Amino acid sequence: MKKIAIVFLLLTLAIYGHGQTENTMKEFDANFVHTVYFWLKNPDSEADRTAFVTSLQNFLDNSAYAKTKFIGTPPRASRDVVDGSFTYSLIVTFDSAEAQQKYQDEAPHKLFVEESSKLWTKVIVYDSMGL
Repeated sequence: MKKIAIVFLLLTLAIYGHGQTENTMKEFDANFVHTVYFWLKNPDSEADRTAFVTSLQNFLDNSAYAKTKFIGTPPRASRDVVDGSFTYSLIVTFDSAEAQQKYQDEAPHKLFVEESSKLWTKVIVYDSMGL
């Protein structure tokens, strides 16, 4: 039981340590919002989760185009309409659709996909532009 609690604590620190904080928070930019959901092949594997988050955070830290950056995990579903089946979510904002395309083509993004694609079974992307 103690081992499970330690693993949970480490995962929590890894996840929330890489999300936005008061010091790193940037104003949310509604020009172009890129939302990605990832389903890991082995979501219970601490090694896979650590490798994924490390690669994702490295990518975001080195992206020249991503503005607001948020990495999340599903909370406990409180309603039937909440889909908590994913392992991680990513929300990134951009100045424009053109900036988002440059992000897709930049070296840090390509490295992330190369390093992490073997870890996931499914990825769904939702892109939105503000009204």
